[in-house]
Amino acid sequence: MGAIPTQRETTSRAPDAPAHHGADPRTTMRATLSGSPLAPGSARGLVRAALREWTELALPGTEHLTDRLADDATVVVSELVTNAVVHAGTDVELICRLEDTRSVVVEVADHHPSRAPRDNSGEPAYETPEFGRGLRLVSTLAEAWGVTYRTGTKTVWARLPAEGSPAAEELETYAGERGLRVAEILAPEPRRAERDRDWLGRGALSFLAEASDLLAGQLDEDLVAALAGQLIVPRLADWCAVWLEDEAMGRGGWGEDAGAGAGPRLARVWHGSENRIEELRGALEKHPPRPQDSLRPASYPWPGDSLGPHGTHGAALAYRLIAGGRPLGTLVIGRSGLPCFPDEVTGLVEDLSRRVALAIGAARQYARQATISRVLQRGLLPGAVAEIPGVHSALVYEPCDKGGPSGDFYDLFPAGDGRWCFALGDVQGKGPEAAVVIGLARPWLRLLAREGYRVADVLDRLNQLLLDDATEAADAAAHALVAAGGMPGPVGDGPRFLSLLYGELVPFDGGVRCTLASAGHPLPLLLGPDGSVATAARPQTLLGVIEDVTYTSQTFELRPGDSLLCVTDGVTERRSGSVQFDDGDGLATVLAGCAGLSAELIAERIKRLVHEFGGRPPEDDMALLVLQAE
Repeated sequence: MGAIPTQRETTSRAPDAPAHHGADPRTTMRATLSGSPLAPGSARGLVRAALREWTELALPGTEHLTDRLADDATVVVSELVTNAVVHAGTDVELICRLEDTRSVVVEVADHHPSRAPRDNSGEPAYETPEFGRGLRLVSTLAEAWGVTYRTGTKTVWARLPAEGSPAAEELETYAGERGLRVAEILAPEPRRAERDRDWLGRGALSFLAEASDLLAGQLDEDLVAALAGQLIVPRLADWCAVWLEDEAMGRGGWGEDAGAGAGPRLARVWHGSENRIEELRGALEKHPPRPQDSLRPASYPWPGDSLGPHGTHGAALAYRLIAGGRPLGTLVIGRSGLPCFPDEVTGLVEDLSRRVALAIGAARQYARQATISRVLQRGLLPGAVAEIPGVHSALVYEPCDKGGPSGDFYDLFPAGDGRWCFALGDVQGKGPEAAVVIGLARPWLRLLAREGYRVADVLDRLNQLLLDDATEAADAAAHALVAAGGMPGPVGDGPRFLSLLYGELVPFDGGVRCTLASAGHPLPLLLGPDGSVATAARPQTLLGVIEDVTYTSQTFELRPGDSLLCVTDGVTERRSGSVQFDDGDGLATVLAGCAGLSAELIAERIKRLVHEFGGRPPEDDMALLVLQAE
């Protein structure tokens, strides 16, 4: 098979690319798969289900579908999806189509078109290739295959002929040779030791670079374990397993001495044959590896009974996974038919195990930080939203970063003397810096409100509080700079800006009296029962920017059926290209169409329209509050 040219048109072994215009929609299966190690297995299941469904529907052409074609299609889609996941790393679009030419076409598209599918045809024939067997296998099983480049997308396709078609008969004429080629691709005959050493010496760096690329940035330790299995099998071993252990477990909870629930967890088992995975897992779970005093790989008992008649003998090695001096788990690899692993393979897997350990350590560090952030976020927001007599309320709160504190916050609480107060704020920045400001502002809002301060006075005092706190932080930074010998660089916190919409509600017979003020915040909108929309406040300066500024408030009445909408800029500034959601009073237009809806339905409709406005998920925190007089 020749190398695939990286041009902008389709290339294949057949004269023409697969034609599919005007096809029966029932004969086409489409799916989107995440670029994860689970994608190949999902793709295999989807293709088999599609072929089975077509056969049950007795669609034209299905009378020629055979078990052999289903097996070939499953192998082809597995190789193409694996290639896309490993080398592109994006979501994968899968299409399987039954054509009127009595053939099945499989298409796999990724969104990294700059990376061409990799084969090994450019390497000398005497070497064992580290990649490319998948495409050689596709070339062997398919009547035709090729690659199509489009803007932002690369699609690799393969056409498999059904039984009785001319192409299938042509392939059958060299069935023996074809079978030998497939066997050679999947299990190349052993090379001489010096050639193995030569390949490992020249291919190790590219293999480790690819592995580092794939492992970098993974935020889940189980996914790291799964990727390790895909990297090792079948390149370096016939099977592998990854045990993960609690860092606090130390050396006390292993083997038969472990208490209930203690000991390492078998996170992943990978075998070249999926049919052997569950049986192998059962055998390995009975014999977890014990930690060794040495960091060098140690022998592991061979689980021969679980590997079938051809796997009764072999060699297995256990590698400790340690990062930052902390034991994280053990990686075990095995290869059938060998008394011991070659030194070159042992050294390469040792280098790979260090990268796997670092990736697991990074994933655990992220998990710890995410847990801390979630706990911190819960502490920065109210545990419950107060119920106000005569008022229905609805809240939408969606932080953009699920793993860290949001810059948006809200509150709705009783202030005593028949008053209820509400706040919707947006802090400059995100993460710990935003959490500091929210942790300062929200308790002060409650304290000042319960002390009886008016709306405008609350903003005046909160503004001064932020300025004083920022001044103290700047003074502390200056002292630290002097103590450090005048070392240049950013020390201390920067300005702490806060946009805030703050209001007070006082129910009375026939409505609710509302007093509110907006400090650099998107203005609230008042919706009447007749669909009229008006702004309910005047724009004023952000909090924490100007000293001695005086804030003012506006008072109005919410009559039965009136709704007050308060949002953060994650709603008004939601983008679709160069256009924002609130351009041309877009938010007011949307709200006018919500006349007659309940507070919950208004909030739900606006949230849905904001999400649908852009083609991508929102890139900013979003919060909105609807208050509706009964």
